[in-house]
Formats: sequence, structure tokens, C-alpha cells
Amino acid sequence: MKMNMKKFTAMVSIGTLVLSLTACGSKNENKTESNKLIVGTEAGFAPYEYMEGDKIVGIDMDIAEAIAEDMGKELEIKNMDFEGALIAVQNGKVDLVAAGVSVDEKRKKAMDFSKEYVNSTEVVVVNKENPAFTTIEDKDGDEIFGDDMNGKIVAVQQGNIADFWVSDEGNVKPSKINRYTKFAQAAEDLKNGKVDCIVMDKYPAEDLVEANDTLMILDGTLFEDKYAIAVKKGNKELLDQINETITRLTEEGKIEEFTANHTSSK
Repeated sequence: MKMNMKKFTAMVSIGTLVLSLTACGSKNENKTESNKLIVGTEAGFAPYEYMEGDKIVGIDMDIAEAIAEDMGKELEIKNMDFEGALIAVQNGKVDLVAAGVSVDEKRKKAMDFSKEYVNSTEVVVVNKENPAFTTIEDKDGDEIFGDDMNGKIVAVQQGNIADFWVSDEGNVKPSKINRYTKFAQAAEDLKNGKVDCIVMDKYPAEDLVEANDTLMILDGTLFEDKYAIAVKKGNKELLDQINETITRLTEEGKIEEFTANHTSSK
């Protein structure tokens, strides 16, 4: 009986020790997590986010790094599809999304957004050797519109503001909209005649054309947009910190500096 009691006491002591160690491990694990700021992005949207070797860099990543530094945290970058990143921030799997995110009323219902930090210009990319059309202007060159894309196969990044724009029949009536997760895939289809054009941001378009000499950007701006950082709905504390950092970066001219750094070398 004494042996049993000793065994029981030993088992209780070991169990207590295991529980104690487990609790300490959980506490340390949580502490590690709390010291990280996790950003979701799609690293195929240069110069905002792109791969440089095995590292994800870009304008948005510089901004995210500044936010993390202001918060005293380590930045962790998760590369995923654009739509997947927006879903991840809504589900709390990432803290924020910095991926050239446009703000619209539908997204405002699902996420909260920082102040806008960059203006974007949307353009049209075509096959230079066999363009489906050569202008996005009216006959007098006074108005920019999308009528020349009517009846054409238009490529966009899925979930991007260009996707929303070409999906609105008040803007354009394409015969088909091909949606891609990567612009590189759209470029290949444009070169092979599987699509007639790509609608996308000017800076990534310049990067795409530089890498594909059979493509060109049409003159003119199709429409303009602005980008912001997305956070989970109701996360006011993080949103306030992001806005504080964006304000500082803007006042110090840092965002212009980030933009120059990632465009002059491309």
C-alpha cells in the first residue's frame, strides 16, 4: 500500500511538473507570437511587393517594416494569393495586408482600412506585335474610356480593383474576363494570343513590359485608384498605430523614397 501511495505521489508530482512546463511553454509561445507583426501579401506586384532572390521586398514591405519597428515587433511576411490574403486578415491569420489593396464599400464591410498612402494609375497592356487595339481614347483624344475593350478578352488579377472595374458593364463590356493570381501568367497568355489585353497598375505594368519585350503599355490612364492597408474589422489599436506610422512616413518623405528605391532600379 505504501508503494502504491509513493507511486501515486510520484505520478502526481510528475504530472504537475509536466503541466507546469507545458504552461510555461504556452506562455513563451504566446509571448513569441505577440512579438511578431504578421503581414499578408502577394509578391508578384512589383514594385509594391516582389521577390528579390528568396526575399520579399517592395514599397509595401518597407512600410510594413516601419510599422513593425514603431511597434517594437519583428515583421513576419506571408506570401499568398491576393484574395487569400484578404480572407486571412478577416480570419485573424495575419495582422494586416499590404498588397496594393484598393478600398471600396464592399471591402469596408469586411475589413478596416488605414489612411490611403499611395495613388495608383491603371493602364492597359497589349501585345506589341499584334495589338487587339491601339488606343483607349475617343476619336478626339479628349476622353479616356474602355470602349475599345468591348467584345475583347480582358485579363486582370483576381480580386484586384481592375477586376471590379472591368466587371462593371457601365465601364466596359468584354466578351470574357480572365482572372489570374499572378500577372506573369497573364503576360504569357497575352503573348500567346489567349487574351487581348491586361488591365493593371502602371508600375507593375512597367515591370511586366520590361521583362517581356513583346508587350507594351497603351498611352493614357484608364482610371486612378488609391491603396491602403487592411486589418481585421474592429482592430482599432493596430489601425491607429498603422495610421500614425503612415503619417510619419508621409511627412518625412519616406514613402516617396521607398517608391524611388523600388522603381529606379527596375
